[in-house]
Amino acid sequence: LKFKATKVGSDSTLSQIINLVEEAQLSKAPMQRLADAISARFVPSVILIALVSFFSWYLIGDKSFTFSLAILIAVLIIACPCALGIATPTAIMVGTGKGAENGILIKGGEYLERTYKVQTIVFDKTGTLTKGEPSVTDVASIGLSEGEVLKLASITEKGSEHPLGEAIVKGAKAKSLDIPNAESFEAVPGQGVKAVYDGEEILLGNRKLMENNSIPYEDIEEKIQVLEKEGKTVMILTVNKTIEGLIAVADTLKEYSKDAVKKLQEMGIEVIMLTGDNRRTADAIAKKLGITNVLSEVLPQDKANVIKKLQDEGKIVGMVGDGINDAPALAQADVGIAIGSGTDVAVETGDIVLIKDDLRDVVAAIQLSKQTVRKFKQNLFWAFFYNTALIPIAAGILYPLLGILLDPIYAAAAMSSSSVTVVTNSLLLKRFNPKTI
Repeated sequence: LKFKATKVGSDSTLSQIINLVEEAQLSKAPMQRLADAISARFVPSVILIALVSFFSWYLIGDKSFTFSLAILIAVLIIACPCALGIATPTAIMVGTGKGAENGILIKGGEYLERTYKVQTIVFDKTGTLTKGEPSVTDVASIGLSEGEVLKLASITEKGSEHPLGEAIVKGAKAKSLDIPNAESFEAVPGQGVKAVYDGEEILLGNRKLMENNSIPYEDIEEKIQVLEKEGKTVMILTVNKTIEGLIAVADTLKEYSKDAVKKLQEMGIEVIMLTGDNRRTADAIAKKLGITNVLSEVLPQDKANVIKKLQDEGKIVGMVGDGINDAPALAQADVGIAIGSGTDVAVETGDIVLIKDDLRDVVAAIQLSKQTVRKFKQNLFWAFFYNTALIPIAAGILYPLLGILLDPIYAAAAMSSSSVTVVTNSLLLKRFNPKTI
């Protein structure tokens, strides 16, 4: 039994996960910045109140220096903003840790807080909603035999890294076809591929590729549409600008894609599918998923523009993707969610990384964000309003009426209890379990 270590030490996946979680736990959420801003004004205000209380009792109230000093100390202690300083960091620490337990890596408190505001989720299709492992389903002969069509298509796609191209090559190998190297190869993003083999120019791609090379395809349009209505991606093969055949490739849905889409819709979140496929193929797949909003025939370089357009409409947009082509859109989105099994570029660009290849974790991430933000707000309430409410009592407002005076010792206990309350409330987040079905 032989083992080969491809990554060790700090380069290993486990080490990178640990670093991501640690960085996230040390980061600040926008609400923490709000708390810091409040503290900057709250502390001088409390000092002023403590001094006014001291001089009021000492000069106006005609009390002893010791009595007045005890009032001043009680006010300063009861209003100590310790709890205010840990209100959001504790929730971020527990929230990101809980996310990591569930295979959800959140790169910072900012993204953890922002996710709960998402109104629209845009899913890339290939490799995200589908397995990204398509297979050849149909080979239609028009000029050449089916075997020749598949052979020339595999020769053309041999230099491609696209899942559809890999599926064609795999299909040719399954039939034991010989696949020599092409003399030249060129990928045309969003359209197909070009190659030269045995001195002949071969094109394999969609309608846009045909149109851009002035190749009429109207005679085979009906055949193409029949296959597309079945949710298959159809590619046209030409040799020296003569159409010789069609190849249909189909991808399968990931196991929990439909469940994730349904749950998001139940949560009131708009779900959009983004794909470079033509409208018929995209609609067929979207129908299986229960998605009504489909953006089809989108070129890779235009994905980020689609996200920006949605943002210009006033929507808070989350993008879920896994490929190199998805990286600009992940960066443009308010929250970029990358599939951990995808490319390194996508994972690096995403704000949230899903370690498991399970789209239900998108639902879990949003639910975790909502729970964490709820803890933010609860902690800020206990940290700020709780202490503020006791300041008048510490200042001796009840002493003339009821003879009640807050001893500095009890003030310290009350102040500590607010910090304990904040930490305990944050730790309750560990009991959170996402409901993804």
